[in-house]
Order: sequence, then structure tokens, then C-alpha cells
Amino acid sequence: MTNISGVAAALFIKADYAASALGPNRVPAVTVEFWLIKLMAVTMGETAADFLAVNLGLGLTATSLMMAAILVAALVLQFRQKRYVAWSYWLAVVLISVVGTLVTDNLVDNLGVSLITCTIGFTLALGATFTIWYAAERTLSIHEIKTTRREAFYWLAILFTFALGTAAGDLVAEQFGLGYMATGILFGMIIASITAGYYLLRLDGIWAFWIAYIFTRPLGASFGDLLSQPKDYGGLGLGTIVTSAIFLAVIVSIVAWLSATHRGQEETLVRSA
Repeated sequence: MTNISGVAAALFIKADYAASALGPNRVPAVTVEFWLIKLMAVTMGETAADFLAVNLGLGLTATSLMMAAILVAALVLQFRQKRYVAWSYWLAVVLISVVGTLVTDNLVDNLGVSLITCTIGFTLALGATFTIWYAAERTLSIHEIKTTRREAFYWLAILFTFALGTAAGDLVAEQFGLGYMATGILFGMIIASITAGYYLLRLDGIWAFWIAYIFTRPLGASFGDLLSQPKDYGGLGLGTIVTSAIFLAVIVSIVAWLSATHRGQEETLVRSA
């Protein structure tokens, strides 16, 4: 019985891997455009959440429920693509950046959870996601997101990176009192050191990607707050409407260009998982 179970498990893993090896990657290649859109998406996620909840007067709870429903619809659309399609992928990223921000805001503002607790909690949740993902798939590579299960792990990790980045950014900027500009510079320096480690010190590419992905969230959020918040609160006073509109316009332009040129599509060779 043990041998039969072992053979069945091996066949299941082999079949799942064979399917993943044949299908196209469902997420984009990591390029300059990828990081540019991602940074703008997280910046817009911060300002758009504030705009909907505060400026439009929807309130935190109603905004959260509405955006969560829209995100679910966008993810259903994304999963149905079975490949990387620029507009559906980046639509999901923008929406998940908004929802990730709202998750943290709800915990802090509505439930009274401290930013330190949120930061630790989301770090543990992200770590658990990576652990289960690796145990199930034996890889965390973004070059091998070719099955529904791997894509589900990917988007769950993305959600936790946005929630964690929001908590960490607010913790440093507000509770630790560094301010938006200093916080943005701090996280920018961390990302620069990770980049240097990858290119100069042979830092593992998978971990370099995920660490940089986490820290682009507080980097973008800090600069989003810097641009949108009133001058009395350390911002430049552009407001959430103007800031969100500027970044949305840039995101749409770049995504339209990527769609027209098919840049960012990644056809990977069959490799060992």
C-alpha cells in the first residue's frame, strides 16, 4: 500500500510538472517596465484607497467590501487567461494593491491592531505562504507560474506583500516619526542594496525578487503620501485625486504599450523545478 501511494504521488507530481512545463508563464518577465508599473501601482494603491474611503466618503468598511468584490472578479478574469495578458495582469495588481492597503487600514483603524503587530503578523503570513508554496511545488520561481495552483500561491503572496508593505511603511513613517520623504529614501536604499547584492554578490534571484517586491510597497506608499498628503502633515498637498490620476494615466500608457509590443511575455525553457 505504501509503495502504491508513493507511486501515485510521484505520478501526480510528474503530471503536474509536465503540465506546467508545457504551458506559458502566466506572469510577466521581470524588466524595467515591470518595476516601473509595480512602483506606480503601489503608489496609486495608497492614494486610491484614501480617495475612495475619505474623499468620496464611502468609509473604510464599504470601500473594503466594494474593492474586495472587484478584485475577486479581476482575479477570476486573470485565472481564465492561462497565460500572461498585460492588461488583465496589471489590473489585478492595481486592485490588489488597493485591497492590501485596505486590509491593513481596517486592522489598524477599525480593529485597533497596532502597526507593529500587523507588520509581524503579515511577515509570518507571508513566510507561511512561501513555506507551503515551496513544500507543494518545490520552487518559488516566478518563471514557472504555469499552473492554477502556482498562480494561486503567487497572488496570495502578492496580497501579503502589499499588506505587509503598507504596515511597515506606516510604522516607519508615522509611528517611528521618520516622515514620508525619509521613509521613501530608506526603503529605496534597501532596494538598491538588494539590487547590488544580486548583480555583484550573486544573491539568489528568487529571494532578491521577493525581498525587492516587498520593499517597493512601502517605497511607493511613502512617495504616494508625500505627494498627496497636506503640507501640514508633511506632504506636498497634491491631493489623492490628482496623484491617483497621474499614476493611473502613466500605468495605462505603459500597459497599452506593452500590449501592443508584446513586451514582458516570457517563454521559458523546460527546467528542473
